[in-house]
Amino acid sequence: MLKKQRIMSLKKHLYCLYLVVFAALSWAGCTSPETTAMPTLKDAYAGKFRIGTAMNTDQITGTDAASVAVIKEHFNSIVAENCMKSEILQPREGKFDFTLSDQFVEFGTANQQFIVGHTLVWHSQTPSWFFVGEDGRDVSREELIARMKHHITTVVGRYKGKVHAWDVVNEAFEDDGSYRKTKFFTIIGKEYIPLAFEFARTADPNAELYYNDYSMYHEGKRKAVIRLIEEMKSAGLRIDAVGMHGHYTLAYPSLNSFAQSIQQLGAAGVQVMVTELDISVIPSPYEMQGAEISTRFSYTPEKDPYTEGIPDSIAKLQTDRYKDFFKVCLQHQDVVSRITVWGVNDLQSWRNDWPIKGRTDYPLLFDRKNQPKPVMEELVRLASQYTVNPG
Repeated sequence: MLKKQRIMSLKKHLYCLYLVVFAALSWAGCTSPETTAMPTLKDAYAGKFRIGTAMNTDQITGTDAASVAVIKEHFNSIVAENCMKSEILQPREGKFDFTLSDQFVEFGTANQQFIVGHTLVWHSQTPSWFFVGEDGRDVSREELIARMKHHITTVVGRYKGKVHAWDVVNEAFEDDGSYRKTKFFTIIGKEYIPLAFEFARTADPNAELYYNDYSMYHEGKRKAVIRLIEEMKSAGLRIDAVGMHGHYTLAYPSLNSFAQSIQQLGAAGVQVMVTELDISVIPSPYEMQGAEISTRFSYTPEKDPYTEGIPDSIAKLQTDRYKDFFKVCLQHQDVVSRITVWGVNDLQSWRNDWPIKGRTDYPLLFDRKNQPKPVMEELVRLASQYTVNPG
């Protein structure tokens, strides 16, 4: 018994000695690299460009505390996924509901984040009353302009000095560069775009004003947006940046077309942002590209191959794709001002339900339990390889 006590005492002394030595090494900075905390994403890219995310209702209200913690730690910019769209803010004419949008702005203000309002004018998720008169027919051009002005003036005016930037117009062009035949276009004409920007500028002269669209890597759409920039600037109107939706896959777009879009838009005299980045690992049906939300396909099991998780080989392909897109942005940080991922974790991503409802996708930087994927460490390491652009 005495021998056993001596052995236990010796073990205790050795353990204490270990703690003393470990503490001394830690104080001297001699611990292994594995004990060093990884920088947050926003800190890794500080001075290069902002890192943002979209917030959903549960995050805005604080119900999803785990995701809120991730947002506070890793992102310095936020955009509302849905609560600032017109169907939410003004579901009936003249009846505004700012309940969620107020909470969203309060969250961003309290956490010193760059707040982006999304979106003022968009053909989708606009309430049907917006375009219809008392007789059930399309309203007149003058009436639609008045409704658009009232909506923009009310919303932007409410958050003047609080919301730092606005996606003023969203998805106004087809991939071939023609104007999308929305009600805004067919009733007002192409002038609805500069009118919307002017209404927003008047409501808050200090807020940044953006045009936002997907498939900017298509030459036709890219040229149309550049032409819009040139026309607005020649008319003395402000447009500060263009947001390129980043709803990408493992197959498209090519890095070359992505880089060309940044270069050509920057040359037109605006900042460039990747505004809705997620990289789907599920093959697109019929090699579909773009992000037209009305496009839908029926569910079949063979179109949902990763219900139990993705293979390591697919995860590596996704990691490499994220790194490649971030690398291009780092190489053009003189014009790239922000990358925003469209959501916090895989479980919440809209890609699980588009273009096929009910699939299991893994498009974001955090897994379904809000744990960072290996890609996070790779993106932090990538940032350290680039100096901050002095411009």
